[in-house]
Amino acid sequence: MKKIIVPIDFSDQSEYALKVAATLAKKHGSEILAIHMLELNQAALTSSEGFHPKQTVFLIKLAEKRFSEFLNKPYLEKLTITPIIKHFKVFSELNDVAKEHQVELIVMGSHGSDGMKELFVGSNAEKVVRNSDIPVMVVKNELENFKVERFVFASDFKEDSLLAYKKAKNFAELLKADFEPVYINTPGDNFLSSKDAYERINKFLALAKEGKQVEVYNDYNVEKGIMNYSETVNADMIGIPTHGRKGLSHFFMGSIGEDLANHSKIPVVTFKI
Repeated sequence: MKKIIVPIDFSDQSEYALKVAATLAKKHGSEILAIHMLELNQAALTSSEGFHPKQTVFLIKLAEKRFSEFLNKPYLEKLTITPIIKHFKVFSELNDVAKEHQVELIVMGSHGSDGMKELFVGSNAEKVVRNSDIPVMVVKNELENFKVERFVFASDFKEDSLLAYKKAKNFAELLKADFEPVYINTPGDNFLSSKDAYERINKFLALAKEGKQVEVYNDYNVEKGIMNYSETVNADMIGIPTHGRKGLSHFFMGSIGEDLANHSKIPVVTFKI
């Protein structure tokens, strides 16, 4: 894990993510790319009417000063930290920055969002998950002595999740964590008998060339099932594949990966299918 991106908005949550990234960087010798988004629109950057260029320069300098102070933390000493200030929205540019710098992981804090705000706006973390081609770790709380010993990976064990499964397993091995795959069985049209569930799982594992045991856990819906199972086994992290659906497809069908990243108290890592 050579490079890790951490988006910084000066909130407590972004510092929680920075601390987790620092722990990973110390363990793996990684460089941290700390990114702050000014969210200035193009008109503000170029127009001489209503918003003067001098004001833009002032805001950039002010952000640079605040950014430097934010990164002046004892837990970042002896680490390689590269500060980057970008414009526009964090979720629209972060994937491009990751590609440009060959980053392997994004670690970001999240406030989460609920109700109508989530329906129409969502959280920045959700938007990053939806747009990112690399794994995204979402952190909600401060994690003292961060260490991952039990890594739960939830999947529907359909063939299109095979690559995400392999990425998650490799990620767990990198963290030296126990990899614990789980299938969440729910009532209604998606219900599978134990026989059918294990037939699907065994077929999947044969394709993956794995002999790993998979737990089948019953609950009312997939999101609650993942969280309940993970809490039951005292998981330190949850991994899940995500399609990164956009637009109307996301609106009607949703994405369990994004919803879970938005609501789970346990850190979640998404792996794009």
